[in-house]
Amino acid sequence: MNWDEKYQRGEAAWDKGAPSPAMEQYLARQTVRGRTLVPGCGRGHEVALAVEYGLDATGLDIAPTGVAEARAKYPHLAERFVIGNLFDPPKEMRDAFDVVLEHTCMSGLPPSLRADYRRGIDLTLRRGGLLIGVWFINPALDPGNEGPPFPFSVADLTALFAKGYEIVEDYVPDVAFPGREGRERVRVLRRVG
Repeated sequence: MNWDEKYQRGEAAWDKGAPSPAMEQYLARQTVRGRTLVPGCGRGHEVALAVEYGLDATGLDIAPTGVAEARAKYPHLAERFVIGNLFDPPKEMRDAFDVVLEHTCMSGLPPSLRADYRRGIDLTLRRGGLLIGVWFINPALDPGNEGPPFPFSVADLTALFAKGYEIVEDYVPDVAFPGREGRERVRVLRRVG
């Protein structure tokens, strides 16, 4: 999938123009600190949210156009947006983060790339660090449409992080973008292995 082309064509349907309501609610309720990575940051809404809540956040995205749009939308945070690949993160990002904020990155990946996603999280998140995810479990797809977003079950999510992570929190959020109500899951994982 050519993510940069999607931005150039104005086909970034996953971008709702604001940070995830469930992510915002979580950060408002919990004290989270540390160096933070937002993989697949796109136009940067979760990076801006993280900074607002006192996190030292960096956004990583493979799409140069998405990063350029993030820098234009949030010029005071421009240096926080980095072009790069989560599957092969820059050397300075390896084992460098206390927190990873996940929103729409994994759901945009075909199932065949989920192991690569997990490896990217392992490469960037320190032991003891938190993976805070608003996971898009049940997207409503038209018949015959396989994604993106690509559906995955709670069981798939559990299996993907079964080894090396423990579940800290897990619930269906009571806030969401219109049309996503009841179709997302907040799951916070701590890296233990």
